[in-house]
Amino acid sequence: MANRKLGRTATQRMAIIKNLASELFWYGRIETTLDRAKETQKYAEKLLTAAINSYEDVVKVKKTVKTEDGKKVEVEFINDGTKKLAIRRKLMGSLVDLKDIKQDGEKKSDFNERTKDAKHPLIEKIFREYAPYYAKRAEKLGQRGGYTRILKLGQRRGDAAETAIIEFVKDDEKKTK
Repeated sequence: MANRKLGRTATQRMAIIKNLASELFWYGRIETTLDRAKETQKYAEKLLTAAINSYEDVVKVKKTVKTEDGKKVEVEFINDGTKKLAIRRKLMGSLVDLKDIKQDGEKKSDFNERTKDAKHPLIEKIFREYAPYYAKRAEKLGQRGGYTRILKLGQRRGDAAETAIIEFVKDDEKKTK
């Protein structure tokens, strides 16, 4: 099946899908047209599957560091393995890097402390939150994929375009029938 053209050129279409996928990973739920949601679902699930397959690939490295006293001390760091590093770079090229925003009532010093280690917060969120959660879910349910769902909302009032919500599936939600 061919990709939906969405009434755009190839570069514009990919820019829309990258932006929508980035917003989906950041917020966990977005509202858009049905065709855009379907294209975003395919794109986001492929990226998330790659992250799930590589998130555990880490390497421990020992480095000698000079302290303020001038003494040399060995410190152990955890770096990305080759597979995880390749997927991290792929995600960085496939998504728009969103920056963390200051929360309501949060002091600037607290915000700086919270975000000082995160150079790419969206990529870190994928590897720290989504990948472990959906890996456990796949192990528990015995299935891969199905990370997102699309809920149809009906027609938009201005142009009668079919709208939908795309969101990540969480197993701890109440199941309604």
